[in-house]
Amino acid sequence: MDWLVDLFTATDSVAHIALLYAMVIAVGVLLGKIKIGGISLGVTFVLFAGILAGHIGLTGPANVLTFVQDFGLILFVFCIGLQVGPGFFESFRKGGVQLNLMAVTAILLNVAVMFACYYAFFDTSDPTTLPMMVGTMYGAVTNTPGLGAANEALTSIFGAHAPQIANGYACAYPLGVLGIIGATIAVRYICRINLKEEDEQLEAAEAANPHIKPNIMHLRVENKYMEGRTVLEVTEFLNRDVVITRLLHNGELFIPKRDTVFHVGDEIMLVCPEADHDAVIAFIGSPIEAEWSDGANTQPLVSRRITVTNPKMNGKTLGKMHFSSLYGVNITRITRQGLEMYASRNHHFQVGDKVMVVGPEDNVQRIADMMGNSVKRLKSPNIATIFIGILVGLVFGSLPIAIPGMPVPLKLGLAGGPLIVAILIGRFGYRAKLVTYTTTSANLMLREVGLTLFLASVGIKAGATFWDTVANGDGLKYVGTGFLITVIPILVVGTLARLRYKFNYYTIMGMLAGTYTDPPALAYANDACSKEAPAVGYSTVYPLSMFLRILVAQLVVLFFCHT
Repeated sequence: MDWLVDLFTATDSVAHIALLYAMVIAVGVLLGKIKIGGISLGVTFVLFAGILAGHIGLTGPANVLTFVQDFGLILFVFCIGLQVGPGFFESFRKGGVQLNLMAVTAILLNVAVMFACYYAFFDTSDPTTLPMMVGTMYGAVTNTPGLGAANEALTSIFGAHAPQIANGYACAYPLGVLGIIGATIAVRYICRINLKEEDEQLEAAEAANPHIKPNIMHLRVENKYMEGRTVLEVTEFLNRDVVITRLLHNGELFIPKRDTVFHVGDEIMLVCPEADHDAVIAFIGSPIEAEWSDGANTQPLVSRRITVTNPKMNGKTLGKMHFSSLYGVNITRITRQGLEMYASRNHHFQVGDKVMVVGPEDNVQRIADMMGNSVKRLKSPNIATIFIGILVGLVFGSLPIAIPGMPVPLKLGLAGGPLIVAILIGRFGYRAKLVTYTTTSANLMLREVGLTLFLASVGIKAGATFWDTVANGDGLKYVGTGFLITVIPILVVGTLARLRYKFNYYTIMGMLAGTYTDPPALAYANDACSKEAPAVGYSTVYPLSMFLRILVAQLVVLFFCHT
């Protein structure tokens, strides 16, 4: 039985480390499915399973635990950024300024509450107390890169005798995770929020977006200005995104091309954004109940949904493909990530897009061949793009930003750099010929693997000394003050975001999770909401929040901590 004992005690062996992570993650995930009062912490329970394992002596080499923790976090935030990247900048314009102002307010409140607790509950004559409070604050806001930045700054001041602020971090972290989620839930009750109404609001907003939702109409040409004018001339005069998909003239139904001439009395079928619905009707003519049949046409017409899988199509603009003039077909609708969009001439194709093509059967097949339409190809995730992005993100996150008078250069870190690069790749990757598409299931799997590895590592590392830190000295004070640092800013900012700015509750959940750079809180928000509102809120404030967390850590240490 020595082999079995070695498996659990030989901490340097690969088998022991793999076994440790497997046990912690499995137990944590299973316990996370238990609901208390209708609330489940989900994979957050992996953290507490790790603390228990570390407390009873099940651990591994510190450098291995640190590597797995950081790599898990990198993988998690990169996949989040890659998913929300295509809509990140649009969402920023629709409310990102206010969300980031809320995030900055919360960060400043974290610092204010930390100093208030420091002066109210601790011995200010001890030079190690304030550094420990900095560690406590970063445990309370669950921000590991900030802890690393503070450690670097402390080393520049104290040298080899720098305080071990990780103990304060370990004390505050568990209740920090619970406090973020608990305070977020408290905001729901303070503001009397009905989750069903919030879901309906998101669905209504998505359905009512007049700029992306296509509107299909059958109209009779009644405007005499259109007599004898071509499709190109009319669409240019309208100066709106309009796709004429079919035209009925003298009983003949066909696909109009750019040089097709209109006549008064023609019946047309067109697609336009809902925002242009009234203007198009006013210009062309009255809506009709069409009684067309493909039998009226001399050539067979088909409508077919095609999936873009050819990497060569990545980034190409619909207007420059000339599908109508060259092939006699029209693309009327485009679906991406489950969202149906209007086929604007300025639309950039991305691998994974699904397009509705209308036209002669032979030409539709040519378009299908051009676009790939090989669903099997999409089943293989684009691993190269993921790791190229992580590579660039790590370089970007490690870039030192020197500020005069400060001995420690600022860095975005292991999480901030990859997240920002992932967002940029998700939005502009096609310009570098990068295929950014991954199936939803593959993206979720990578995110969950990264998150559980991160939580397990933090729990195992904190568990070894957690009880001694809590039971001896000021441990309990660090736990209590950390909880105040966590909760008070969330209650203030969350309530303000709801009552003053009227944000959807799920967006607020994501914003608070991003402000605290807390993946478990985002995981909880994602479990509560089937839409992408939490992820968008998270990614909107995360880059600025990560930068400010790191900046504040170094500023507080350099300006207020001294030997």
